[in-house]
Amino acid sequence: MKTAEYAIVLDFAAPREEVYAAWTRPERFARWFGPRIFLTPADRVVLDARPGGAWQATLVGEEGFEVTLGGVYREVAGPGRLVFTTGDPDEPGDAPASVVTVTLEEHAGGTAMRFHQFGVNTDQEHAEQARAGWLEFFDRLAEHLAVQAMSQARP
Repeated sequence: MKTAEYAIVLDFAAPREEVYAAWTRPERFARWFGPRIFLTPADRVVLDARPGGAWQATLVGEEGFEVTLGGVYREVAGPGRLVFTTGDPDEPGDAPASVVTVTLEEHAGGTAMRFHQFGVNTDQEHAEQARAGWLEFFDRLAEHLAVQAMSQARP
């Protein structure tokens, strides 16, 4: 069995609670999850953020093309840590899914996020492709957090 893993460490100019909310509230998650060429409608996001709870998000592309990703939360220790599985629920051969750990720490007036993904049944080349995809997602997350901060700063 092949396995691969990678980590991404990023700083966000937002409080840890805001970053955590972007990971655990469907309406916030929908604003950043997925590549730019897809929309993630909030009504197609389910986040039952508790140990054993399921998560699922459907990304909608051009001409109605859809991709659904999902998994199960293994650990939810807000606002500092999430551990969940991820995979394609429509692909039975995708199991066992990979495991994602997100750690959020207060850092320099913002939040340091460490994202780690351990993939089962994949190789390092595919893991690097997944890493590049997540980096695009996290660019969108940073944009979402900036918009959120501006809207909260308005009188």
